Amino acid sequence: MSGQGEGGQVLVVAEKPSVGRDIARVLGATSRGDGCLQGNGYTVTWAVGHLVTLKEPDEIDSRYKKWSYDTLPILPEDIPLKVIRQSAAQYRIVSRLMNSADTARIICATDAGREGELIFRYIYTQCGCTKPFDRLWISSMTDEAISEGFRSLRSGADYDGLYHSARCRSEADWLVGMNASRAFTLRYGALLSVGRVQTPTLAILVRRRREIENFKPENYATLTADFGDYRGIWFSEKLDPDTHLKDKETAQAIAQQVKGKTGTVTKVETQRRRDLPPQLYDLTSLQRDANRLLGFTASRTLKVAQSLYEKRKALTYPRTDSRYLPPDMIPRVVQTMKLLPGEYQPYLGGALPEGKLRVTRRTVDAGKVTDHHAIIPTAKRVDPSSFDADERQLYDLVARRLLAAFYPPCEYDATRVVTAVGEHTFRSTGRTVIQNGWRDVPPLKNPPKTSRKKEEEDEAPLPDLHEGDTRTVRSAQVKEDKTKPPAPMTDASLLLAMENAGRESDDEEIARQMKGNGIGTPATRAAIIERLLQVGYAERHGKTLTATDKGVRLIDVVPEQLSSAETTGRWELALDRITDGSQDAARFMDSIRKFAAYLVENAKNSAPQVTFPAEERRKGKRSGASSAGKEVEGCLCPVCGEGRVMENTRSFYCSRYREGCAFTLWKDGLTRGGGPALTEKLVRLLLEKKQVRGSTGTLTLGESALAFIPAGQDTPSAQRPLTWQKTGEKQPAGGKKTRKKTES
Repeated sequence: MSGQGEGGQVLVVAEKPSVGRDIARVLGATSRGDGCLQGNGYTVTWAVGHLVTLKEPDEIDSRYKKWSYDTLPILPEDIPLKVIRQSAAQYRIVSRLMNSADTARIICATDAGREGELIFRYIYTQCGCTKPFDRLWISSMTDEAISEGFRSLRSGADYDGLYHSARCRSEADWLVGMNASRAFTLRYGALLSVGRVQTPTLAILVRRRREIENFKPENYATLTADFGDYRGIWFSEKLDPDTHLKDKETAQAIAQQVKGKTGTVTKVETQRRRDLPPQLYDLTSLQRDANRLLGFTASRTLKVAQSLYEKRKALTYPRTDSRYLPPDMIPRVVQTMKLLPGEYQPYLGGALPEGKLRVTRRTVDAGKVTDHHAIIPTAKRVDPSSFDADERQLYDLVARRLLAAFYPPCEYDATRVVTAVGEHTFRSTGRTVIQNGWRDVPPLKNPPKTSRKKEEEDEAPLPDLHEGDTRTVRSAQVKEDKTKPPAPMTDASLLLAMENAGRESDDEEIARQMKGNGIGTPATRAAIIERLLQVGYAERHGKTLTATDKGVRLIDVVPEQLSSAETTGRWELALDRITDGSQDAARFMDSIRKFAAYLVENAKNSAPQVTFPAEERRKGKRSGASSAGKEVEGCLCPVCGEGRVMENTRSFYCSRYREGCAFTLWKDGLTRGGGPALTEKLVRLLLEKKQVRGSTGTLTLGESALAFIPAGQDTPSAQRPLTWQKTGEKQPAGGKKTRKKTES
């Protein structure tokens, strides 16, 4: 495969170095260059994730450096781009190659999705390139898939809709995040991160926390009768739930009435039922099962799936929202199954009877395949023993799901028997399996045994009973219990809630439109959850996720339109329509600007009845490092003058933070700007002299750190407390708190 075009080289731009190296190997570009690989008429280079991003407000206009209502809302018609400083060297390489006279043709080979498209287009725009380009769109990183992708290149213009959607998403997050975060931070005197997507996700966690806190348990009892060869539970169709008796005494009284009495079978109903095989995985369903069965967080699942896709070439593209395959994939699926490792070969017969794939519309449907098909193993022979433990477990999950999805349904006879003992009725259920079908493929190599015994008891077949048969009640067992609150959220249940958000709308048309357009996308939901943990709005305890007090209070103060899943679902639907060209991008952005302005006005006019304790702003430890502080001897707090300066693993702060003193100096607050990490010695000098000069620059303790202005006034607690000016530079680099954050 030669890439020599008319008059020069073909430049291929990948998203990551590892992907670039794989593509270069397939293309025969094996000679190392500066940030690239060359050969056979191709030059392959790469980004390192995003190289270009939207500018911060104070980079657009210096008056935005100070957080003030006077400068809100911030609504630029066009948000300019900037090169990310940490990856500027690689940007320069890519830019030089794009604009080189030797480059005749460009191929975009970033990840085949909305974010991958944005990464390439931002670079292309920032470096002023006007050369036409083609798009590589692949769902697998095997050599065969890469080669086929290069034989099937499409014009980059075919993906303009995807780019417009991606840019709208990026700018919408910027406009809502920048304006709302500043407005609510100013109003409540606490650094509050507010976002278009993270806030409605937080609202789901807050709602569940309140449901649990407001739940009032009620006592109830159940009564089970033993008829010898089967058992039945007391029920009454007048109750809901129909098996719950109001108390233990009532249940015991009924037990005494039926013991030793004769029961008569009054009803026997048997129905043939079919449990359809599970569908193939998209990313969200894979994350949910990995959380439920393996204990993986959503972000851990995505990371492992990405490794299996890029590094191991063992799975197809993971960031997909489709659970279907196109018809032309059928021969490849057959080949994939035959190449699965030996431990899966015993299961092939059910999925490939007589060597032919069992195809249904639940697995193969061209109309339901989006940008990418479902996640399946690749048609490549792999050795799972060479994978790490997480990769082995996740690959096992996907391989078993591929097989089970093509098995026949599980068929069984479900029997329901009603036995009357005097005026009381008892219900018995059982099933007789006719065909085990897909249940012959367990979801895991070693499925947990915890609930299996209970399932087997519930599914045990009943004896051959007919109406009029009689049995003596040998014994009656009373069980006392309490109603249980809703279960705390887990990654699995939160992902499901995000996926289905908005479908409960009272407006049937909206509910219909929301189908498939919940909060975020499969590719971003894990990052949203991690963001909530990072900013201290949620906490993880084992498998469960819980909203913190800070998170609850934020939902109390933001308008419902911002925390509503319905609003976010509408936006996601609009972004999808921009992708397919059925909605105008400019119209969407106009609505976002109006909404951002509304949020500022709402924050400005709201009564600050909710307070955010200072200590909550220092929560959110993610690494497990201790937050317990030690005193910096002899140093009084420069803000309140009463507390002592304390040091922990992340910052220097006031011992009176619980009383509201907000003095904080983050240890790594200046490192991104090339400044030093703060040490006890540096802080001592700063508190004494207010300015420290060194051979590489000057460190200054700003006035905002020494005169903290209380909540509700125009200067926020997040104002810059420290500056670092390199020798010879005009503009100082800000401290950690100057990095205003929007959603990614």
